[in-house]
Amino acid sequence: MDQIPLDGRLTDLGGFARLGHEGVDLLLSDSTNAEVPGFVTPEREIGPVLDSIIRGATRRVIVACFASHVHRVQQVLDSAAAHRRKVSFVGRSMVRNMGVARDLGLLRIPAGLMVGLDEAAAMPPERVVLVSTGSQGEPLSALARMASRDHHQVRIEEDDTVILASSLVPGNESAVYKVINGLSRWGATVIHKEVAMVHVSGHAPAGELLFLLNAVRPRNLMPVHGEWRHLRAHARLAELTGVPTDRVVLAEDGVVVDLVDGVARVTGKVDCGYVYVDGLAVGDVGEESLKDRRILGDEGFIAITLVVDSVTGKITGTPHVSGRGFSDEPAAFDAVLPLIVAELDRAAAEGVADTHRLAQMVRRAVGRWVSDTYRRRPMIIPTVIEV
Repeated sequence: MDQIPLDGRLTDLGGFARLGHEGVDLLLSDSTNAEVPGFVTPEREIGPVLDSIIRGATRRVIVACFASHVHRVQQVLDSAAAHRRKVSFVGRSMVRNMGVARDLGLLRIPAGLMVGLDEAAAMPPERVVLVSTGSQGEPLSALARMASRDHHQVRIEEDDTVILASSLVPGNESAVYKVINGLSRWGATVIHKEVAMVHVSGHAPAGELLFLLNAVRPRNLMPVHGEWRHLRAHARLAELTGVPTDRVVLAEDGVVVDLVDGVARVTGKVDCGYVYVDGLAVGDVGEESLKDRRILGDEGFIAITLVVDSVTGKITGTPHVSGRGFSDEPAAFDAVLPLIVAELDRAAAEGVADTHRLAQMVRRAVGRWVSDTYRRRPMIIPTVIEV
């Protein structure tokens, strides 16, 4: 609830209060910052910080932010124009979204400010500002490709200034820091929220959530948009404002919530989850396949090929053991061959001739050896051929 928004469009608090007077059965409210006390910092306080950084930059400036953040981009454009720099958008979603914002009159672009990316690449770096996607370290985003020097139009150079004008979405920390390290490796100066006030949150903190709850006075609250700790923090705020504990509904994906006679309650659950897209196939890959791929990616696999007599179950030749993604040492599996032979001899002595049982016995023997020797758990694939 920015009290001094850049576009002058204030939150209609009176409208919320009128709805509360009429009676609100169920309020669904964002919980992301429910643990953060106080009120949000106005967006306009970011402008002077961005302006100071752009004014002091000696070479190219790259600003990464959400492609939906029109106000943030507007402040970058205003500062670039003030310091006689040209601006180019980088990334499909940034180009598309800012084009829509301009057409709707939500983004004011001074005449002659924008240039194409190819033109910006040919200009003196001290005359350029790039506004890019990739503030969350997305692997295929423009900024991530710049950090790995995989972007075919933008090459990070010494003394470039990169501004990450966003916060870290929980779970993206490793990806973002990887991008920061990649940019720093090539000599760029990276400025982010932890070193300068280049971002304010777009999610309401606890003070604003309390304000909304008191204005609306809902009969029931369903906290949304956040992890469980955020939902529970929001629930505690609702209870402080007088919402009964049994009228606060905590739900996750798939939960069925019914609102009957002014009371909201959980009444069931439906099966739901991720739908995996694998190449051209949609929904054909499940958790089992993903588990196998994770094992293959982390530990590699070992393949064992055996030829046994179909009558006696005895091995008729030397087992063939090979691996991929496990070890580059040619003699890595020499020590396990006698163990496989011994296991097969034991099976033959017990009269075991079934190929499936033989394969399981070999898998267990090799698995124990790998665990004891390497402390690893690769995928083990035995193949038993009868002759």
